[in-house]
Formats: sequence, C-alpha cells, structure tokens
Amino acid sequence: MADLRPDTPKQGSTIPEPSRLRELIGRYSGPGPRYTSYPTVPEWRTDFGPKDYREALAGCGARSVSIYVHVPFCERLCSFCACNRTITQDHDIAGPFLDRIEREVGLVAEAMGGERPQVQLAIGGGSPNFLRTDELDRLAGIVDTRFPPAADAERSIELDPRRTEDEQLELLLARDFNRVSFGVQDLDERVQQAINRHSRPERLAALVDRARAGGAKGINFDLIYGLPEQNVESFQETLRKVLELRPDRIALYGYAHVTWISKAQRSFEKKDLPTPDLRLAIFAAAIERLCGEGYRYLGMDHFALPEDSLAVAADEGRLTRNFMGYTVAAGDALLAFGPSGISELSREYAQSEKEPEAWDDCIDRGELPTVRGLRLTDDDVERRWLIRMLLCAGRISNDEFFETFGIALRERLPGLDAELDGFLQDGLLETDGEGYRVTPGGRLFLRPLAMTFDAYLSKSKDTPRRYSATV
Repeated sequence: MADLRPDTPKQGSTIPEPSRLRELIGRYSGPGPRYTSYPTVPEWRTDFGPKDYREALAGCGARSVSIYVHVPFCERLCSFCACNRTITQDHDIAGPFLDRIEREVGLVAEAMGGERPQVQLAIGGGSPNFLRTDELDRLAGIVDTRFPPAADAERSIELDPRRTEDEQLELLLARDFNRVSFGVQDLDERVQQAINRHSRPERLAALVDRARAGGAKGINFDLIYGLPEQNVESFQETLRKVLELRPDRIALYGYAHVTWISKAQRSFEKKDLPTPDLRLAIFAAAIERLCGEGYRYLGMDHFALPEDSLAVAADEGRLTRNFMGYTVAAGDALLAFGPSGISELSREYAQSEKEPEAWDDCIDRGELPTVRGLRLTDDDVERRWLIRMLLCAGRISNDEFFETFGIALRERLPGLDAELDGFLQDGLLETDGEGYRVTPGGRLFLRPLAMTFDAYLSKSKDTPRRYSATV
C-alpha cells in the first residue's frame, strides 16, 4: 500500500498574500468536482442496475465494511441546503422508513453471502435526529444485527443541534456512537435569519459538554462560508464561539449556489451573497485563525486537532477519501442505505434511487434500489489512486505508482509534466524529479490539481455548471 503521509507542515498555514491569491483564483477557480469518487457521479451509467450491483456485492470479497445510512427527513427547510431531503412534520413516516431500511440491509447482506464486521458507521441526512429515541435505537440495531461492529469501530452521526434531545444523545452514546457531528453552519443572527436556520450557541455548548461527559471521542462541527450576510468580522466571531468549544474536527465548506439543483436557494440571489473577493477573504482569514489555534489544515475543507484520529491517520498514511469526505476507518467496501445512498466496492460504484417514492417501490418489490453505477476500468483505478494521493497525501510519487501498477507514471501519462507545469510555475507544486509535492499554498487548489488527472473532464474552460466552484 502506498505511503499516504502528507508532506505538508503539521501546523500553521502559508496563504499567498491577497493580490497574489486573487490572481491564482482567477486562473484556477471554476466549476469542478469535489472528488469523493473517481470517476465522478455524472459519469456513471443508468444501465448499471440492481442485477449488476447484486453481482458486484457477491464477488467483492470484502472482509470488512463501512456503512452509511441516509435519513432524508427534516422538519424545516434551510434555504442554503442542496442535500437530498424531505421536509415534513409527519413523524409517522419513520416506522415505514425503518421497515424498508431493514429490508434493504437484509438484501445487501444476503447478496454478499453473510455478515461482515463493521469498522465504520455514519448516519447522515437530512436530519437523522428527526427520528425519535426509540427509532434511533431501532436503526442502530438493524445495522448492527447484519454487520456487527468491530471493537474499535468508528460510529458517527450527524445531529441538528436545534432539535437534539438529551435522551437521544444518551441513547447514541450507550449504542457506542463515539463521534458526533453538529451542523453549526454559522452562529451570526443575521446569517441565520437569511438561511432560515436558527441555532443557540448555549444549547450547542450544552450538547458538546454532555457528549464529552458521555464518552464521545470526537466532536465535529460543520461550518459554511460564503453565505448571505456574512463578512470577515461576523465569521471571525462565529469562529471565536466555536473555538471556545474546541471541536476535534471542523469541516469548513464553501457555500455552493446551485439553484438548478435546489429551488430553496432561490430565496436569495447571487447579489445577496458575499462578493468573490469577500468570500475569499472570509475563507483565508478562517484558515489562518484555525491554524493559529492549533488545527491541522488537511486540505480542501477539513481541519483537525493534532491528536484527532483524522490527523493521526494523515501522519500514519491511513487517511483516505470517499463519499463521507476525508475518513479514517474505511472498510474494504462502503455500503450505503436509504434514498440516494452511494456504495463503493473495489471496482464498482452504485447509487440508489434519490426520490423516496421510487426507493420505497424498489424495496417493496424486494429489489435493490440501484438506479445507476459504474464498473471501473484499469485507467479509472489508476487515476483514482493518483487523485486520492493528491487529496490525502499531498503528493504524487512516480516510484509508488510503479510499485502499485507496474508501469512508470510518465509512461502511463506522457503529457503530465506539461499539464502540471503551470502549477509548478505558480508555486502550488514542487518537484524533485521523482515526483510532485503540493506546497502549503497549493492545498487551496487541490480540486483544480486533481482535475488534471480526470480523463472525463473537458480540458477547456467550459466544464458544465453541474459542479460547484473549486475555490
């Protein structure tokens, strides 16, 4: 296995000065994938269906699994959100949903020919704590019965702090959930008003204290920059409140204004958003602040304290990336359940029906709800390896590529040096002749760098708008 330890500094941040940064962003920013997979979802095929996924499961040979369960329900609409979610006040739908999750988990387990140990479980949404305490208990039991947790399994759940009840948290901790992720986004009242998401900092603090007292090994916060009404000063104040709670990890996502995907975002227009220069200033100041407070900038949008398992995994070469973002305890297969769930096997991807009604119908027929997927070619596997090395280790090694695939990188991609020359000239990459290393400033441009290895993208400036901005 390739050594995935990052070669970038463990602490601190080297951000180009503002005018230089604006110049680089003008050159490299544009629509592009986040590379939670390669090839990316738009390239997958609709002629890959339930039969194909069942065959892939039967032949995957996975000895351990990571599991993701998508709970799509929310009580209220947050106007910034482009996730797959169903807005409802009707909690009676939870029972039938769990019935179908139980059937889907059973179908997948049977296709694999038996149980596999669970090394990672993540429950996301939507708002998973839309489910009541007994329903969360049932959901965990459904998964654990078919895929028993390993002794050191990482078990995490996304929680909306606005509606998290103490008994829900106590149940999850008793069920050995050791990582809790709170959707914070922003704590400024004006921003919260604009995005229709009101959260009280004191309630968040109480939940963090309770989770830590109950034995949670990790607290994650999700934050978003680029939202309406944000400015540098307001977001620095949000960071001040966040840093008082010292979460172990922070995901700092850039707001993606994708109104063709999310109609809810039409409640505000581009003119209501921070200008590109202001958005950049918010992000750069946040990086400097977080790194100055001792967080490791792992790249793209993830920060972790040095003792957190994500940072430790980076040091030990175990950091990887999949549909859950940067992750540690990846199993031999990632199995996803619920509407829109995306599974990843060694050489196959499979996505379930996104619309709840279509997903319901498949499960009720006793059929896997696969709507599209892909079998990877050898070229896909090699390029996926290169992209993950860039995103997780911050480098590309010719020697490691040869050791892994038995062919020299420059023989495999003879035009690579020319394609990377601009990044070298701009100080985003360094080379020692053997390979390439991402510079500290280059960590801001990991997505454009990864796009160099993407055989499916047009090399012109006309990349479809289906993607969000890379920086």
